[in-house]
Amino acid sequence: MGPAGTVRDLPSALHDRGRLATRLAGRRPAVFLDYDGVLTPIVDRPEDAVISDGMRETVRHLAARCPVCVVSGRDRTVVQRLMGIDDLVVAGSHGFDIWSPGEGVIAHDPAPGSAGLIAAVAERLWAETGSLDGVIVEPKRASVAVHYRLAAAEDRDRVVAVVRSLQARQPDEIKIMPGKMVYEIQPKVDWDKGRAVLYLLEVFNLGAEIFVPLYLGDDVTDEDAFRVLRGRGIGIIVGHPDDTEVAGRPTEAEFALASPEEVERFLTTLGY
Repeated sequence: MGPAGTVRDLPSALHDRGRLATRLAGRRPAVFLDYDGVLTPIVDRPEDAVISDGMRETVRHLAARCPVCVVSGRDRTVVQRLMGIDDLVVAGSHGFDIWSPGEGVIAHDPAPGSAGLIAAVAERLWAETGSLDGVIVEPKRASVAVHYRLAAAEDRDRVVAVVRSLQARQPDEIKIMPGKMVYEIQPKVDWDKGRAVLYLLEVFNLGAEIFVPLYLGDDVTDEDAFRVLRGRGIGIIVGHPDDTEVAGRPTEAEFALASPEEVERFLTTLGY
């Protein structure tokens, strides 16, 4: 099944509630939420993406009524700190690091022995881009992100060149995931947010006879989750039709929401 189109082509998860209710067909939602761009707006500096009080309470209320999990490219502990919620399932680092309030850290390692590779990539990025104003290198548990939203145009070009050079030197060891003014460098293993969602459905016994998985995301890395849920769940892309970073990109999602504000309104109604 091919992509549904772009965000401009999709029905609204908020305003086309009848179509969404038909897809749920009396089953319970199991909700998977990206963090940046979904629960918070995209901001210039990653450390400033703190969830609002209203969104925090909305997520808490929803989690009391149905399964909720945050699936983020950020480190799991960073997401938990920014959210200020300590009783929610969180899958950080694209699902490499999963924690639940009942079990604590769930032991699984899709990329064993990758710590040295990640450390070496981070060192190279610091050496090559550390002097560039507005470029932020963010090491994580299982990847390294290099943010360039605040950089000048010529420095953005330098970041692109460095990332391409890394990939050319280590094509069998690393993969590059482009995002919104960010590149994510990961070990080249068969793991992504889509595989993480399938793993979470199995680990937490969220079978299709009772639950319909809903995944809300805004970035390229979320497309893997939209893709694996086609025919099994519902993908909802978050992005305004006028946002050039989202609107022109083909998506596997089937519904859309325009902003984190619409996400909050949608989640408020979902658990009732």
